[in-house]
Amino acid sequence: MNYDEKFSSAIADLKKEGRYRIFADLKRHCGDFPRATWQGPNGPKEITVWCSNDYLGQGQNAEVLAAMHDALDIYGAGAGGTRNISGTSRAHVLLEDELASLHQKEAALIFSSGFVSNEAALSALSRVLKGVTVFSDELNHASMIEGIRHGGAPKRIFRHNDVKHLVELLEQADPAAPKIIAFESVYSMDGDIAPMADIVEVAKKYNALTYLDEVHAVGLYGEQGAGVAEATGTMGDIDVIEGTLGKAFGTMGGYITGSAVMVDCVRSYAPGFIFTTSLAPVIAAGACASIQYLRRHNDLRQRHQERAATLKRKLAEAGLPVMQTPSHIVPVMVGDPVRCKAISDELLAVDGIYVQPINFPTVPRGTERLRFTPSPFHDDDMMDRLVAALDRIWIAARLPRAA
Repeated sequence: MNYDEKFSSAIADLKKEGRYRIFADLKRHCGDFPRATWQGPNGPKEITVWCSNDYLGQGQNAEVLAAMHDALDIYGAGAGGTRNISGTSRAHVLLEDELASLHQKEAALIFSSGFVSNEAALSALSRVLKGVTVFSDELNHASMIEGIRHGGAPKRIFRHNDVKHLVELLEQADPAAPKIIAFESVYSMDGDIAPMADIVEVAKKYNALTYLDEVHAVGLYGEQGAGVAEATGTMGDIDVIEGTLGKAFGTMGGYITGSAVMVDCVRSYAPGFIFTTSLAPVIAAGACASIQYLRRHNDLRQRHQERAATLKRKLAEAGLPVMQTPSHIVPVMVGDPVRCKAISDELLAVDGIYVQPINFPTVPRGTERLRFTPSPFHDDDMMDRLVAALDRIWIAARLPRAA
């Protein structure tokens, strides 16, 4: 058997569908976010990054960088092992204390990524809570889906943000059996926000544990940046809050927060935590400094929301098919994977504008889009150049405009 032929065939299928992904070779400019240099086929080109999840530019924050420089001198490079075997440093403990404080929970636990934190926590909780049924929003992230699947517990999928459907499914469950309701706060592709208070009310009525993914909200919402749960006053009613250090906090890693005994259970039962080398202390120190900075700077969040609203307005005024989301996510609909990639390629090569096409399986077929994430550092001139470039492409390709 020729295995490489089979691999080549699988890749060819992706290319035929327009779903083959190409990594952009970027060199970010420290202290000059969102500018970068793209190493393209014709050599280096200066570009503006429009799709970074470093939503607030914290990866360039001087206080974060200083904390990481200091930690490198104190701890060295790597963690040296798993958390259980020599891999727990003071930097890890301080970061977990900071996260617990941010979300007003008893304890926190950090992981190597947000994907791992969801997969490890949900699978461990599903195994520990014997007889549990997991109720999952249909648009939950792949990491949550994987965690639920690996946990092996029965699952019930409720229609996206449809609390009435959630209630119908809960009504069919054994009242005495444990239940987990798993959902996100900000859904990163459509930019909509969960009906937090309604879900909390339902969870209390049916004695269900709530598991909230705040990865696209931590740092960005709430007076101190604890997320949508803080902004809506529901944080104290959520049992497990999961987040990431790799988006608004500008570093890398994931975490969960909740009761001390729940966190201890995940720490003790999740293979994805137990058998993984812990985050480098330098990263933990940088993340801790970033959280502390953002807790003090609500003005940065306000500027971020204004920038997102301004970009949506400019795109709408140009008649471009922008989704008017209630969050900081700015999707522009294309609806075809090949055309979506072609637009992305032209923006990068011609205009120095970098935005990745979002295709299946990240979004359903026929809803392919460009997903823009304006930051506090994207100024009006950058926005005007972006809108002009999109307008030119839409005219030349005779693409459908917004209604």
